[in-house]
Amino acid sequence: MAAHRKPSQRSLGGNTARTAATIALAGAATATGFDGTGHADPQLSPAQVKAKVDKLYEEAEVATEKYNGAKEKADQAEERLNALRDEAARKEDRLNSARDTLGSIAAAQYRSGGLDPALQLALSDDPDQYLDGAAFAERAGSRQAAAVASVRKQLREIEQLRGAAHVELASLKSRQSELKRHKKTINGKLDAARRLMSQLSADQRARLGESGGVGQHASRSSARDLAQASSSGTVAAPNSRAAAAVAYAYEKLGSPYVWGATGPDAFDCSGLAQAAYRSAGISLPRTTYAQINAGRRVSRSELLPGDLVFFYSGISHVGIYVGNGMMIHAPNPTAPVRVAPIDEMPFAGATRVV
Repeated sequence: MAAHRKPSQRSLGGNTARTAATIALAGAATATGFDGTGHADPQLSPAQVKAKVDKLYEEAEVATEKYNGAKEKADQAEERLNALRDEAARKEDRLNSARDTLGSIAAAQYRSGGLDPALQLALSDDPDQYLDGAAFAERAGSRQAAAVASVRKQLREIEQLRGAAHVELASLKSRQSELKRHKKTINGKLDAARRLMSQLSADQRARLGESGGVGQHASRSSARDLAQASSSGTVAAPNSRAAAAVAYAYEKLGSPYVWGATGPDAFDCSGLAQAAYRSAGISLPRTTYAQINAGRRVSRSELLPGDLVFFYSGISHVGIYVGNGMMIHAPNPTAPVRVAPIDEMPFAGATRVV
């Protein structure tokens, strides 16, 4: 969980106190800063608390999608870095073998004394045999020069690989820092939402948690029954893969929401969409921003089961359409994967993946 600084205490008197109270009420929806700190006014009604909590969850989901995108890029950078290191290691092994060969040649030349060829011919007991040997030595010298050139080339390639690996390592560290920033934002928003909800009674929290969809404590079977009943009489999924994605979503009803999770036992919103289509043999991007462009855009009036439906102006939430104006989605930490009407959030667009 993110750390929170304790606000400094300062006495307020007269008009200053009244002004501060007015600002606290008027700015209820934006009292939470980047790190998620903020304190709810005790006079807020349950409906006002819910509105503020919903806003915090929306902001947390925006940060979650940014986290997911940064993590995807960090994973890719790590894969490239490992591949570069593996290739450099293989080239270093080959370089060491080439150096060993050159070392053997150099040692042999040293042992031969490096005599002048004309003197060696004069001292030879068998000039013809010597001349044959000299021709072989010349050919061996050519091979030696080629070996030296190869070693130099390998050295250059290894240095290039090390340079590329250094760039990837810097990229990875940058992505990891970005992940920490987004994680701090997410945890701060969620902490602020929990503090707000703690001001409500258990009954009030239960009523707020169950509005707009199958409640947190509903069983998976009852949720499936409700979803199937709500979609009766609607057009079937356009193809077997879309149908498989919908079936997967039904099977995951009741699974907990965990930001950054892609299953199989917990999900965030885009993680559920990705996992559902992965089960159907289709690879989707990790984030809502990319998923909306992963297929053909369709209008709200054209929706069919299996279509991905997106919400908010920032395209920060996604659900899987199941028919009759209903979807299956992973809402937020207060509710598990559940069925809900697509009208419960501002509709932003839809995509047919297949």
